[in-house]
Amino acid sequence: MNKKLKFGALACAITLTLAGCSQSSNTTHVIAEQNSPAQTIKTYSAKTFFDTTSIMGSSFSPSGDKVLVSSDESGIYSLYEVDVKTGSKTRLTNFEDSTYPVRYFPNDERVLFTKDSGGNERYHVYVREVDGSIKDLTPGDETRAGFAGFTKDGSQFFITSNQRDAKFMDLYRVDSKTYEVSPVYKNEQGLDVGAISPDGRFIALSKNNTNKDSDTYILDTYKKTLKPQLISKHDTPAQYTPDTFSADGKYLYYSTDAKGQFSQVWRYELATDKHTPALEDEWDVTFIYFSKSGRYQVSGVNADASTKVTVQDTKTGKNITMPKLPAGNLRSVNFSSDEKTMAFYLNSDTSPSNLFVWQVGTNNAKQLTNTLSKDIEQSDLVESTIVRFKSFDGLEVPGVLYKPKQASSTNKVPALVWVHGGPGGQSRTGYRAMLQHLVNHGYAVFAVNNRGSSGYGKTFFHLDDKKHGTDDLQDIVYGKKHLQSLDWVDVDKIGIIGGSYGGFMTAAALAFEPEEFKVGINIFGVTNWVRTLNSIPPWWETFKKALYDEMGDPATDGERHRAISPLFHAKNITKPLMVIQGANDPRVLQVESDELVAAVKANGVPVEYVLFEDEGHGFTKKENRISASNAYLNFLDTYLK
Repeated sequence: MNKKLKFGALACAITLTLAGCSQSSNTTHVIAEQNSPAQTIKTYSAKTFFDTTSIMGSSFSPSGDKVLVSSDESGIYSLYEVDVKTGSKTRLTNFEDSTYPVRYFPNDERVLFTKDSGGNERYHVYVREVDGSIKDLTPGDETRAGFAGFTKDGSQFFITSNQRDAKFMDLYRVDSKTYEVSPVYKNEQGLDVGAISPDGRFIALSKNNTNKDSDTYILDTYKKTLKPQLISKHDTPAQYTPDTFSADGKYLYYSTDAKGQFSQVWRYELATDKHTPALEDEWDVTFIYFSKSGRYQVSGVNADASTKVTVQDTKTGKNITMPKLPAGNLRSVNFSSDEKTMAFYLNSDTSPSNLFVWQVGTNNAKQLTNTLSKDIEQSDLVESTIVRFKSFDGLEVPGVLYKPKQASSTNKVPALVWVHGGPGGQSRTGYRAMLQHLVNHGYAVFAVNNRGSSGYGKTFFHLDDKKHGTDDLQDIVYGKKHLQSLDWVDVDKIGIIGGSYGGFMTAAALAFEPEEFKVGINIFGVTNWVRTLNSIPPWWETFKKALYDEMGDPATDGERHRAISPLFHAKNITKPLMVIQGANDPRVLQVESDELVAAVKANGVPVEYVLFEDEGHGFTKKENRISASNAYLNFLDTYLK
């Protein structure tokens, strides 16, 4: 499966506290089309949009009567257990930093979860005991760890950790009763753990060779040599990535793009070394996994920026028929241990994820959450459309377009080109409070999936290799030209906004195409590739070769990195700029945005700089997300609208 790095984040010497920023109140506007009846548009404040609850996680308790989730209803992500019958929630954690669910233990109601410190991405694995006490299973200020799975009987589980060497994630086995930790695999070859068989015997490992080529290995822990066996021999570059083992441990399922433009899932039989196709589609098959006994197979396809989930009954070979549900896409499907109950989420452009449970085979599912703010009418929100346009060289480029309800040929609206993270990310359908807030206030948003985006085949995916800030930037410029072709867009009021790699593209657009966009909002974006590529976190070591194939090796491509870095061309920036940053971001150092802001201010250009001292690469605290959204809107109302 194609994978690219999600970059981003700066930080700031100038701290601006936005807690007191003005918030637009909920108001109603009447828009009249010429010769048409007036349409009432209600607009909502950022606070109202973020009164919406974000929720994740769908692990059942052993008895199946509760579901473990993480919810930000308190203002920060905390663990809760949700009663399957009543939907009532009990809070389990209360930290200053966000906590994310892993799962219940298979045989009791202890809980595993992960947490970092202030957004530094050094995640630890914790256990919450039944009595509420909490133990850090992976202590150490420099430690980064992750959960890798339970054995089928629940007596042991696996974690990965870089405690031995900051660059590499080793595999450890943990006794479920005593928490005694035993080493399983010392990662000295740059192989990452991808999947573990249910009995714990076989470990599937992956290795990034280049950004177009990777391999899958099998390690038999019963053999004294502990030598991984290559199972993905191939002659031409292709990606081979382990997904999961079958419930009986006889097969490994892996993803590969060796057979065409899109990723397929294949099955490897350990006893015979036989490879057979398992799943293919006209788009990337992005995941596959199984319920505990293997009765149900869950798979997903990235179909034109939306995930389509299928659940198959492996006894019959047929897809199960879901009950009638609200509009939306399924996410995070999970089964109780007896496989009689399914938990899942539904998400759409106009509805954040809501948790459902369903007694398999019955006529109705039960909705356990209502996450959209009670003060928002769902009909006031905007459904996106998938749009394609021709770029500078004739390449067809897709995007996700949001048209404000206020927009018409007689009421033209300002617009923004949104650039996703990456390189290699993808703008997708689904609810985003920040985007809906901007659209609700009359800003069109066109989320362009420029060349190099995932989801559109491996050729499209690699078109930006070592062409960052040039060809992919032209796709963004031509996305702007597409907006100008729409009769409901104000052609003279188009800005650019993006996060992470999209923040880089925002700054690059203002530096290298200074007359194209009226304003730019850079959300924790790279501005100095020379520095960034020389200061990547140590735990990216196994991905570094693929990253350099994508971006260029700083040892040999420094001149090009300097040429595409907005910081070194900041004298060209003449349009208003906003920079948003988390101070603890480990990916892009604070000094980059410090320097960019100073350089652009020296041009006499309006610059607004917002720093969150308690965030990293992305904002997990609701108060900060509200402040950021208010900042975006105030900036745009001042300099674009």
